[in-house]
Amino acid sequence: MDPACTYLLVCAGCDWRSSDDGLCLSCPRCGDDTLLRTEYTAQRFTVTPERSGVFRYDWLPVRREVEGSHRPAVYRSEGLGKALGLTDLWISFSGYWPERGCRMTSGSFKELEAFTVLGRTPEQAGVMVIASAGNTAAAFAAAGSEGVPRLLVVPSRALPTVAAADGGSADVQVVALEDATYNDAIDFSRKLIAAGPGFFAEGGVRNVGRRDGLGVVALAAFEEMGALPDVYVQAVGSGAGAIAVHEAAGRILASGSADGQSAPRMLLCQNAEFAPLSRAWREQPDDQSSTGAPLDLYAPELANATPPYLVGGGVRDVLRATSGDMLVAGRAEAEAARAMFEELEGIDIEPAAAVAVAALCGAVRDGRITPDTTCLLNVTGGGRQRLNADAPAAEPRGWLVSRGDSPDEVAARVLDAFATGRRPRTVAAVR
Repeated sequence: MDPACTYLLVCAGCDWRSSDDGLCLSCPRCGDDTLLRTEYTAQRFTVTPERSGVFRYDWLPVRREVEGSHRPAVYRSEGLGKALGLTDLWISFSGYWPERGCRMTSGSFKELEAFTVLGRTPEQAGVMVIASAGNTAAAFAAAGSEGVPRLLVVPSRALPTVAAADGGSADVQVVALEDATYNDAIDFSRKLIAAGPGFFAEGGVRNVGRRDGLGVVALAAFEEMGALPDVYVQAVGSGAGAIAVHEAAGRILASGSADGQSAPRMLLCQNAEFAPLSRAWREQPDDQSSTGAPLDLYAPELANATPPYLVGGGVRDVLRATSGDMLVAGRAEAEAARAMFEELEGIDIEPAAAVAVAALCGAVRDGRITPDTTCLLNVTGGGRQRLNADAPAAEPRGWLVSRGDSPDEVAARVLDAFATGRRPRTVAAVR
């Protein structure tokens, strides 16, 4: 598969276009002020059923397929839809739910981006560094692709989540920060990249592979529904998933495959206790960025303190383009929504998805969503209770460090571990 023949990188802020080397994260003219997008040679929405998982869709910026991926399970809700009085509620479920054909062993839709990013990345590029609150790291641990070494930098509380998805590949190493938040992990990952020439940044929302991979949510939904939804509901941290769905919906509309429709209205959700995107959208003073997210936040994966809000093609542009809105849900609301979803739909869901369900309930109560609205709810993670019942829990393995430890020393030990193929059997201190 030659990616140069299937797509170009395009800057959202200027007319710069280029073939892709698999590592480019920004426009040489606009820098970090805008996001890169992909422009595909294939103009129509097409599905190749003989390909597996996410790779059944042509609109992915990849140079090879990576075995083991799964697309979301998309279905029309009966239980939750009836309870909320919605006649056309659809659910996109990503996680572990074998009965619906979805076996994401990380329990998260982050596998959509992990497999795509790995399929985009050239081999022998060095060690990819991924900072994560837990779910993204678990997804990159679960994904295969031998030959793309990955260093996962996470708060220590996320180690069990990563361990549960870890397939034992010698291409995966984990650095866990004690008493840390997601933004601490981001900061430390940057120091590690600066410390060693063998590292490179995965790129987060700036990686077109990540966004187009997450855009599979929209592609799978369109395949099953035969149409785009009127409203799209998702819990967000950085907002990469929402940006991705909006971009994929735009691609479907531009192809002429959804005549007479418009882009879904985006209703995006965050923890009530820490909601930087909601505050920015409502132009409220951001008095949270200096203190950071609480360590005991209900859904810590939603706690990105520096999301791509103002960047060209970012969250603000998506909300404005779709007449969207930011919603919030508190711990008690989310817990109640989590229990309700499991009772009505028959599967456990993760805290972030519970925030989305709670926000959906609130939007229905407030009249933001009417009974006949075609609505797509993205359940971004679930099935971990079922997965734990089907497979024994793994023992957390990784390098346990403090935020004050030397990035140079940590980097040297990690690179040595990659060179020798050695992985810590249990959590070990690096000092």
